[in-house]
Formats: sequence, C-alpha cells, structure tokens
Amino acid sequence: MEIGIAASVSELDGVQWDALSDGSPLLSHAFLSALEHSGSVGEGTGWQPMPLTVRRDGKLIGAVPLYLKHHSYGEYVFDWSWAGAYTQHGGEYYPKLVAAVPFTPITGSRLLSHDPMLQAHMAEVLRDTVQRLQLSSAHVLFPDEQSAEVLSGQGWLRRQGVQFRWHNQGFASFDEFLMTLTHDKRKKIRQERRKVDAAGVICRRLLGAEIGEREWDFFYKCYVNTYLEHRSSPYLTQAFFHELGERLPGNVMLVLAERDGRRIGAALNLYDTDCLYGRYWGALAYVPNLHFELCYYQAQLFCIERGIRFFEGGAQGEHKLARGFVARETCSFHHIAHPDFEAAIRHFVSREAVGVSHYQQELDERAPYRKPG
Repeated sequence: MEIGIAASVSELDGVQWDALSDGSPLLSHAFLSALEHSGSVGEGTGWQPMPLTVRRDGKLIGAVPLYLKHHSYGEYVFDWSWAGAYTQHGGEYYPKLVAAVPFTPITGSRLLSHDPMLQAHMAEVLRDTVQRLQLSSAHVLFPDEQSAEVLSGQGWLRRQGVQFRWHNQGFASFDEFLMTLTHDKRKKIRQERRKVDAAGVICRRLLGAEIGEREWDFFYKCYVNTYLEHRSSPYLTQAFFHELGERLPGNVMLVLAERDGRRIGAALNLYDTDCLYGRYWGALAYVPNLHFELCYYQAQLFCIERGIRFFEGGAQGEHKLARGFVARETCSFHHIAHPDFEAAIRHFVSREAVGVSHYQQELDERAPYRKPG
C-alpha cells in the first residue's frame, strides 16, 4: 500500500473516489472538487485541502476528506474555547487537521474504505500526521457509525451533539403526515401555509437542468442576503453553485418563491434516493412564514412525492420540532496532541455529554407526534 497526502480532491480519480464514499452527493468527488475549483476552499479561505489517500497498485482503495484549518469557521462543531485556552497557555492551536465536508454538518463516512482494518489504519495515520507536522490536534466531524466505531476503538475523544431529522414514514400525502402530529402542531402548520398562500406567494420546485444561470444568480443573491442579515460573510462563491448545478444535476432541487410575477426567495436542497439535505436559503422580501414554507414544507412534499425516507435539516433549530422533525444524536472525534490539554478536554467533553443528553431528553419529550392510543 502507498499512503500519501494529495494537494486536492480534484487531482484524484473521480470514479475511484466515489466508489469509496457512502453515495451521498455531499461526499462526492464532484461536490468536493467544486468547492476547490470555485475558490470556496483553498488559498485564502483557511481550508487547505490535503486529502489522505491509500493506494494499492496505483488504485485508490482508501481516502479521507482532510483539510488543514487555520480557523474554526464552517465546522458546526465549536472549539473556540479550546483554541482560546490553548493560546492563553502559550500554544498555537492553529493550524489543525479536520476531516469533514466543508460547511456541511451532515453525518457521513469520513474514513472512506470498505475494509475496517484499512479504516483503522487511516485513523492511525491521522494521528501520526499531527505528530509529523507538529500540529495541535485532529478532528473528525459528523462521522457515520462505522467511522465512529473505528475512532472510538482507538481512544479518540468522542463529543456528542444533536441535530434534527424528519422521517417520511411512507406518507401518501402531506395531509397524511399532518395527521400523525398533535392537534396544535397540525393546526399551526396549516395556518402558516395558508398565510403564505394568502400573501400571494407561489412556490415552484426546479430540478437539475431546469435550473439555469438566471436561477442560480438569483439564488446566490438570496444566499448572500441571509448572511448580510446576520452580519456575517458567505462561505461559498457564486461560481460554486453554478458548478454544482452542472456537475450534480441529478441531485439538486431548488425551490423558488414568486409573488406578483417577481421572485422573492429561494431554498437549495441536495438529495439522493434515500435522503434529502436542506442546505441554504434566502429571501429578498419579507413574508411571514416564508422560511418555513420554502425550507421545510416544500422539501417534505418533495420527499413524499419521491418516496425519500429522510430529510436532514442540518444544525441547530429547535423550531424544527414543530414542523415534524425529531432530535437525533450526532458526534465528532478529537485527537489532542498535548497530554495535559487532552486530559482537560476529555474532562470537558465528559461533562458536556451529560448536558447534551439531558437536552436531547427534553427535546424527545417535546416531540410533535401524537401518542399511541
């Protein structure tokens, strides 16, 4: 076997990379290389691609979507306090290694291989790379169960998190889904949708080739406006979305909102046969409840029509509970090179897990679905 670090995902064979991934469009060679081509990651972004590769006879048999990070933005697993403590004690927390899909808090494979022993070896190589490059740490964000099992078995620090997912239980219609909710939740959703309709808003869902340059340019205005309203800067470039539409046409669904013949909002989703991933949205005019219609109800309708089982709502958002989502556990894994900091962070993660478990229990008690009987 030959183990190495590539300069980018783009230089790797796309067919061989995709054969190792879990089938998610967000882990695909097209998605990750579009981030690179568009300048969303790379020089000047704080995300330096350096995918780990394992080859046998020249063929890619293992890989890790790996980045050298110079900050903690765009990760959705927050370690700012760790970085601050590290700096206060005279250390340099950045750069660090991060195995993740940039700007994407979606669970998926991180140790890309069909061989558990090779996955374990790649986890060891990540730790060796921290030592070889004299870095502070390595972090594996939102790994699937297989990757998590390997990392846990090697003693990596496990950090617990919570996200929200909607489960399409084979619903024949949106009304059938609503009937599984409590009366109050069902009534609220119907009221929200009626208000959007009464405001004269018409929603259209576009797929793949139906999304042209004008639609992508309009969506990008909406996307940027969301960040401006929160007084922050967007991570992704306009070129990224255009390339995304060109390279993953079978996995992109764009919801457009129009009023009086004028486009006023949009929401972007990626999907495969089993899961829809809610990603970005924005609006150029305020309409009450438009966010819920574009980002949740239109996506749920799409899942019902297509028979897609899961709708991943992404990070944060307790308001998702009232729209039929339920809380589920996520995790991340961390290797801290400095033994004293490793001990302190291990203690912190242990205490934090108790609070996160209580929080999830509280969310479960507030689940929106009717009780049996």
